Amino acid sequence: MTTTTVDGHASDHDAHEDHGPEKGFKRWLFSTNHKDIGTMYLIFSLVMFFIGGAMAMYIRAELAIPGLQFRDPHFFNSMTTMHALIMVFGAIMPAFVGLANWMIPLQIGAPDMALPRMNNWSFWILPVAFSILLSTLFMPGGAPAGGWTMYPPLILQTGDAFPFLIFAVHLMGLSSIMGAINVVVTIINMRAPDMTLLKMPMFTWTWLITAYLLIAVMPVLAGAVTMLLTDQFFGTSFFLAAGGGDPVMFQHIFWFFGHPEVYIMILPAFGVVSEIIPTFSRKKLFGHDSMVYAASSIAFLSFIVWAHHMFTVGMPLTGQLFFMFATMLIAVPTGVKVFNWVATMWRGAMTFETPMLFSLAFVFLFTIGGFSGLMLAIAPADVQYHDTYFVVAHFHYVLVPGSVFAIMAGAYYWLPKWTGYYYNETLGKIHFWTSTIFVNITFFPMHFLGLAGMPRRIPDYSTQFADFNLIASIGAFGFGLSQLIFVLVLLTAKKGVEADDRVWEGAHGLEWTVPSPAPWHTFTTPPKHRIAVESFD
Repeated sequence: MTTTTVDGHASDHDAHEDHGPEKGFKRWLFSTNHKDIGTMYLIFSLVMFFIGGAMAMYIRAELAIPGLQFRDPHFFNSMTTMHALIMVFGAIMPAFVGLANWMIPLQIGAPDMALPRMNNWSFWILPVAFSILLSTLFMPGGAPAGGWTMYPPLILQTGDAFPFLIFAVHLMGLSSIMGAINVVVTIINMRAPDMTLLKMPMFTWTWLITAYLLIAVMPVLAGAVTMLLTDQFFGTSFFLAAGGGDPVMFQHIFWFFGHPEVYIMILPAFGVVSEIIPTFSRKKLFGHDSMVYAASSIAFLSFIVWAHHMFTVGMPLTGQLFFMFATMLIAVPTGVKVFNWVATMWRGAMTFETPMLFSLAFVFLFTIGGFSGLMLAIAPADVQYHDTYFVVAHFHYVLVPGSVFAIMAGAYYWLPKWTGYYYNETLGKIHFWTSTIFVNITFFPMHFLGLAGMPRRIPDYSTQFADFNLIASIGAFGFGLSQLIFVLVLLTAKKGVEADDRVWEGAHGLEWTVPSPAPWHTFTTPPKHRIAVESFD
């Protein structure tokens, strides 16, 4: 069997690479192929997105009108806790890992990920972890109801589910660390011969930075939840005030993990958008190197701003000032990225296919989330905003039109390369417009609710908040239903027009030099002499 390398020369596959994937379930259970594992990550994240979304639908149904509608407040708190854990660790992070598995070897000219068996293992840990987490819904005492932040002493009042929650979180972290090590080793050691670090595409760069963040902070979360476990079962008092412990210490440890975690969920989104906007603007990305430095600066600063989540715990004035100014500083490299995207589009020959539409919505709506974040960074003002729906509005504007829209943009952008067929553009645009309209109907009113004083994580409220809550609930159900259009796009993905190798007219990068669909094995011979052309240099 022969194949054509990106240099245009025919080369013989050796005996190992001549065979394709196994048939049946064994292909998926035992696969070490980065494309198969990437596909499994993406399918898993989509399933978790709908499970977490169903919990969000319950939350918004309960809050549509004043009064308790369905279940008791404890179940409502369980839903808010589980919704957050599933969306963060089950939907957004695995989706980005799926995109990394699929695209990083293709973008750097590597035949596969560096540690393929560990790659298989890091995926299959996830279904086990989330099966354990979801099983807590059926345990005596119910699922965890202390918030995704797991603050003591409240989380220690969880029933039989508590140790299962801790074990599930450990498994999620283990999966993330293994995946991150794999990404770092792959990028550092397996780039094509001519690809220097600064010639790497932005998606690869942002994932390299994200992987270092994961390796640094996931053990911190593991330590925090292990201390909770020993407080509960082994008589320690790390966080129990009655035993001389300090519950605020947990907040410091958790947010030392939690704030870099925010950037773990948004840096790969920056990378996806930085691939798409130049393609549909028919221009080179403006300031590629400055984008790399900006992403690195954001990652560094993410380690020194954690306590802006804690302005109301009674920290000293000097601490408040430091964390306030450090948080505001993050606006500088983030602003660099936004201006670079706008400069890339400036006077470009822009077209508005679905990936570009999602990317434009990302830039505009993520910026709104960034501005509300600057408001929250102001320590004296945050005393008013803290634990209100203003915070809910802020982080959902960052995570939904931010991370989720970028994942969808990436899926539409690379789907023809994955399947070999163009998706239905009309369905894609309907999905975009319904999602964008309803996401704003859902989350924008929450700013006003928060400014009016509505606390978050409550199942009931006074009638003064009724109108905006009803609007938000209508938007949430509209947004949830519009995601079924996305599923329809995916189900019909192999029924369109056959895709070219270079799927999009303005696309540049090594992934566009392999056939569509991408063969099961690619780059068995390192792609030389094409790096300069494909990186726009």
